Amino acid sequence: MKYGLAFCVLFFTLFACKKDDGNGEGEYTATPYSLNIPPFFEESILPPDLPKDNPLTVEGVALGKKLFFDPILSANATQACADCHRPQNAFSDPRRFSVGIDGSLGTRNSMPLHNLAWNYSGKFFWDGRAGSLEAQIFEPVTNPIEMANTWPNAVATLQNSTVYPPMFDAAFGSSTIDSVKVSKAIAQFLRTLITSNSRFDQYQRGEIELTASETNGLNLFLNEAKGDCFHCHGNDLTPLWTDNNFHNNGLDPFPTDRGLGKVTGDPRDDGKFKSPSLRNLAFTAPYMHDGRFQTLEEVIDHYSEGLVYSETIDPLMKKVAQGGVQLSEQEKADLKAFLLSLSDPSFINNPDFQN
Repeated sequence: MKYGLAFCVLFFTLFACKKDDGNGEGEYTATPYSLNIPPFFEESILPPDLPKDNPLTVEGVALGKKLFFDPILSANATQACADCHRPQNAFSDPRRFSVGIDGSLGTRNSMPLHNLAWNYSGKFFWDGRAGSLEAQIFEPVTNPIEMANTWPNAVATLQNSTVYPPMFDAAFGSSTIDSVKVSKAIAQFLRTLITSNSRFDQYQRGEIELTASETNGLNLFLNEAKGDCFHCHGNDLTPLWTDNNFHNNGLDPFPTDRGLGKVTGDPRDDGKFKSPSLRNLAFTAPYMHDGRFQTLEEVIDHYSEGLVYSETIDPLMKKVAQGGVQLSEQEKADLKAFLLSLSDPSFINNPDFQN
């Protein structure tokens, strides 16, 4: 009897690990990856939005990480995803506009990458034109002012390497590479980029106290009559510090960049851009979709006295007629102190996220 049981276990194990033979027969399951979800995330927001057709696996995350840091996806093998999304800058770019492989400049600042598994809006890029994280990954490879490659060429380069076919085999059960698997692997790695150990996180866990200036800044942030920041960027009850939605926040209009309006075709969406997370602001300058502000002081000045009216300005910009919320110099300093308390040095130094 015991030999029969042992045979059944062995048979099941072999069957469960059988590779796809290309005809859809058999199946392969890579090693499940356990996402390290911070307790406060579990308590305050919904579970991470993980697509059923792209579950996290140890092999998939490892493959995605290697692809993210490898310039092999670009047309001349000189530029990787990490060149415009640098770990030391919370996976953003310290340059106002990123530079493509031929020296071409983009028109928007590179968005930071963290806590992406909780983007329930399902819209990515500053203008929301990608409907999933996987879809977002497709574009930079073929964008003529970024990696300027073609997917057939990128796939052929990966397929002809000695390193990647075995890694794709381990991650997806087949050594045949395609663009979908590339995007899925990179998306898996990006979903592991969780930041949750800022001074403010430590304060919420009862480990430290905020300074008086940080506390005053938090109160200003939450006060509708003062900073009034929480409508677009959340509050201390949620850990994301963004609503992942799109707003016209009173920047002087740029007719050449309509933002969400170009995507939807609706002029009522002109000038609307995605609210970025306020986490890791100490590392992600410059700020705004076009990187126009080099410092947090300039950002705060904009909301205090620099708002510009346009027809699509968000109704939440209630004091646009006065130019902004009119903060005092001390209030500005306190608000900055609070905003900086949302930065997490352990995130940019996490060896799991480094090349």
